[in-house]
Amino acid sequence: MLVPLLYGGLYLWANRDPYAALDRVPAALVVQDEGTTVDGRQVTYGADIATSIEKDATFDWSTVSASAAARGVQNGTYDFSITLPVDFSANLASAATDSPDQGLVVLRTNDTNSYLATTIAGQAAEKIRAQIARQVGEEAADRFLLGFSDIRSSLTDAAAGAGSLASGAADAADGAAALRDGTASVATGASSLQDGLDQLSAGAAALPGSTVTLAAGARSTSDGAAALSVGASRLAASSAAVTGGYSQARGALEQQLLAAGTPQAQVDALLAGLDQYGASVSALNEGVQSLAAQAPALADGSAQVADGAQQLADAAPGLADGIASADAGAASLTTGAQQAADGASSLSAGTDQVAAGVAQLRDSLQKGAGDIPATTDSQRSVQASAVADPVAVETQAVTKATDYGAGLAPFFLTLAAWIGIYALFLIVKPLSRRAITALASPWKVTLAGWLTPGLLGVVQAATLFVLTTTVLGFGVASPAPMLAFMALTSLTFAAILLALNALLGSVGQFLGLVLMVVQLVTAAGTFPWQTLPGPLAALHHVLPMSYGVDGLRQLMYGGSGATALGDAAVLLGWLLVALAATLLTTGRMTRARTLRDLRPSLIG
Repeated sequence: MLVPLLYGGLYLWANRDPYAALDRVPAALVVQDEGTTVDGRQVTYGADIATSIEKDATFDWSTVSASAAARGVQNGTYDFSITLPVDFSANLASAATDSPDQGLVVLRTNDTNSYLATTIAGQAAEKIRAQIARQVGEEAADRFLLGFSDIRSSLTDAAAGAGSLASGAADAADGAAALRDGTASVATGASSLQDGLDQLSAGAAALPGSTVTLAAGARSTSDGAAALSVGASRLAASSAAVTGGYSQARGALEQQLLAAGTPQAQVDALLAGLDQYGASVSALNEGVQSLAAQAPALADGSAQVADGAQQLADAAPGLADGIASADAGAASLTTGAQQAADGASSLSAGTDQVAAGVAQLRDSLQKGAGDIPATTDSQRSVQASAVADPVAVETQAVTKATDYGAGLAPFFLTLAAWIGIYALFLIVKPLSRRAITALASPWKVTLAGWLTPGLLGVVQAATLFVLTTTVLGFGVASPAPMLAFMALTSLTFAAILLALNALLGSVGQFLGLVLMVVQLVTAAGTFPWQTLPGPLAALHHVLPMSYGVDGLRQLMYGGSGATALGDAAVLLGWLLVALAATLLTTGRMTRARTLRDLRPSLIG
């Protein structure tokens, strides 16, 4: 009767909440990290992580040297060790460089100390790794977000500069347009100048010969003017003499006529006719005297004209060459002006494109700066934490075992029920041979053979239930249904083991042990049944202990009552089938005896 208490009670007590006692598990912590420099400041991530690990106190940590940790894990002083190497900080900090390296956390285990301790150590190392990743990721994200803030400031400045550049580019575009129009006008003027110089050059080609002829004619004119001046002087003297002689001759004639007795009237008439001639002589004399006075100036002017004509004749070839050169230069000027006009047109189109592009750059920079939110230090800290640890797990348990021991309780309670009934059948006879001999009613013998261990099993179940709920303190969602289900489980196991013992005797008793071992594996009391190999997974859906474990889980954790009823129905089916098998065996035994009945096995 105490076997289920010893088995189930001690096992559940030992595994009540082992995770709460992990702080008694010895573990070594080795910190070799030498630190590094990040943004001009010295950091030692290893020391920070070690402080956090020791403060967490999940295990019984001891900070020791690498050699002491190695010896301790080897000889069992420590179940495992965690080492933070020399380059731990340097490798973590390298994540922000162009040659990043992973930081290394070295976990050293020894399965001879404890395999489960190794498994737990792996989980602890993963937790430490996640903590490191979160811390380093938060720092990296903070630097990243700070960089974004700097980028926003730079974009804002760049947008302002681009605005000024856009304004300047627009002015440059206007200037280029004006330059285009001006160079077009220059090209037109240069073309007109070339046409005029073409005509002038064509006329200037005959200029040297014409000026030579002009110089020769001017020189002849000058010589003639000089001769004219000399002749005019002589003519003036002669004209003066003629005029003087006329006056004398008129006086002498008047005296002679008067002396000859010519009447005065006739003399006056005759002299009046002569005076008409004398007026002409006087007028001629005045013209001659005037010509004589102007002749020297004419001679001088003619000489100057001759000299100028000669200078023009001398300069005409150079002038003609200069005009020809000017014409050639005008042609080059026209070509260059046209090229300048074409270039100015291209420049105008290009500056228009530059102005449009700079305006687009300004708008893009303004949009980019607007798309990056402005953040404060506190906001960046919150954002960095979210980036470093972006996902949180919110557990919404439909049902929940209170601790590790409660998680194992349905399995070990069911297994204890089987072991308790099995232990009873080591002492209690499956069937009473006296009853079989004295009674002719097989069902009474079967019922009596089943009720005795069954009721004792119910007592075992009730005692184990009380131990579980009161002494060990496991919570139960549905106490009364769970107690009833445990009683049904014990009655079912009693029927099954009774049938095996009744049918096969000692062999059946041995098969009860084998069946317990098989159900121990297939009941899915620890790992999910889906992890079992195919044949064992198939047995999981058939053997009764699987339904006993599942039913207790439903009732203990507050699961589905319908599922628990289904499990109870399967157990009831096993119970009825086992009682039927026992009834058939009992009926045969009331009608006949076999050699095994007459000579029972020595180990029976």
